[in-house]
Amino acid sequence: MIALIQRVRRARVQVSGDTVGEIGQGLLVLVCAQPADGEVQAVKLVDKLLKLRVFSDEAGKMNRSVQDVQGGLLIVSQFTLAADTSGGNRPSFTGAAPAALGRELYERVLQLARERHPVVQAGVFGADMQVELVNDGPVTIPMTVA
Repeated sequence: MIALIQRVRRARVQVSGDTVGEIGQGLLVLVCAQPADGEVQAVKLVDKLLKLRVFSDEAGKMNRSVQDVQGGLLIVSQFTLAADTSGGNRPSFTGAAPAALGRELYERVLQLARERHPVVQAGVFGADMQVELVNDGPVTIPMTVA
């Protein structure tokens, strides 16, 4: 799975003008499943998200996790993270999982996160979404989970 993680002061996702997910301080996580992904990758991704130390401690060092700061997770599906731009000016998305698998793994990531963390919001798989955020830092971390 591919993820792009942004430490945020706040973030929200809208579909057709309606807010479907919103958090204060926490992590905005854009997620893309790849064809070979499965349960193992979903579990590893959630484990990493909950333990990733990207929030500052009293000394200003990134030593705290989203759990430590009681922040939220806003998890949004984004197949374009698998874009291959090496062949020209139009990206290819063959590196993304087929829609059915992508939806299944996205929903599994949400389920695992909700079982382990109290504040988990989400986008809508396959929808045209507008994502607003205030990136804190800015801190943006790309991640691939194999």
